[in-house]
Amino acid sequence: MDFSISHICSVLIILIAGVAHCLEITSQGPTSIEKASSESVKLDCQFSLAPEDSGPLDIEWSLLASDNQKEDKVVILYSGDRAYEDYYPAVKGRAHFNSADPKNGDASINLTGLKSSDTGTYQCKVKKAPGIRSRKMLLTVMVRPSKPRCSADGPTLEGTDVVLRCTSSEGTNPLQYTWEKTSDNKLLPASAVLDPVGGTMNVRNASTSSSGTYRCTAKNHVGMEECILQLGITPPPNTAGIIAGAIIAVLLALIIIAIILFCCCRARNRKKYEKEISYEIREDVPPPKSRVSTARSFTSVGSQRSSLGSMSPSNLHEYALKPQYDKIPSVEEYERPPSHAPLPPPVASKMAGPNLSRMGAIAVMIPAQNRDGSIV
Repeated sequence: MDFSISHICSVLIILIAGVAHCLEITSQGPTSIEKASSESVKLDCQFSLAPEDSGPLDIEWSLLASDNQKEDKVVILYSGDRAYEDYYPAVKGRAHFNSADPKNGDASINLTGLKSSDTGTYQCKVKKAPGIRSRKMLLTVMVRPSKPRCSADGPTLEGTDVVLRCTSSEGTNPLQYTWEKTSDNKLLPASAVLDPVGGTMNVRNASTSSSGTYRCTAKNHVGMEECILQLGITPPPNTAGIIAGAIIAVLLALIIIAIILFCCCRARNRKKYEKEISYEIREDVPPPKSRVSTARSFTSVGSQRSSLGSMSPSNLHEYALKPQYDKIPSVEEYERPPSHAPLPPPVASKMAGPNLSRMGAIAVMIPAQNRDGSIV
């Protein structure tokens, strides 16, 4: 019985001594790290060896897959006293061992130029037969907030609700937005309602005292940015005056248009009238009497009177029977409209030549005259 107990104790001592002297990971740092993009990070993995660990040393860093159906990605490897750093194309040229000789107990690596895609769980596995140990670390790469854009929605009129917005286009959540007033008494309006997640501040029933300079700050665990907004609350406009001014302006425009149209129509009618008058033939005005024609008429009368003196009574009788077309037209005939046909000249009464001679009449032949006054 005593032999059995002593045998068991010696076995336990041997086992404890063997465990105490085998390969161990000695790093005590945090297993969760948050870093900003474009920064660098050191993933710590220190280890110690025991005399029993006589096999070849292998160090492997891998990015564990979030889905169990997917395969883990080897990031960097040390084997056969040589480092292999180009296993994972996503971190090619950015992953390096912290020590030039990792077999001295430093399996830590450095990642530079961090990207949001570098976020994940990294595992450091150290193998030196018969010992195998590993350590996992969660790396979260966060994007700093970009410079936010400040704006005011809607009309900034007194008595209305004014919404101030602050938004960053980039930045890893959770993003927090804060508003503060930097002018006057530096107190936010009493009616202001803040939304730290959405980045809005609603100023209800805004007054002129709400005017001033406001600053919005967007921040997360790795950085912060801010923007400035100048808010001016103005009194509401005089709506009645605006409507009256608009009506007056419309009426003036209509009056001007009416005057222009009237002038254009009048000028057009005048031009049309003048054109018609220029082509109209006025036939109601008698032509002027020609002095030359009058003189010629007297000469013709004298010559014809002399010729009549040589006529015999028989010839005179025949002449009296002829229509008197050579009668000088009267003024009424000149003024008669051209549309009326000229009346035939009166026919001389049939009188015998001997009767005319007995009565002492002298036959006179009156020359004919055209309408223009010339003797025919």
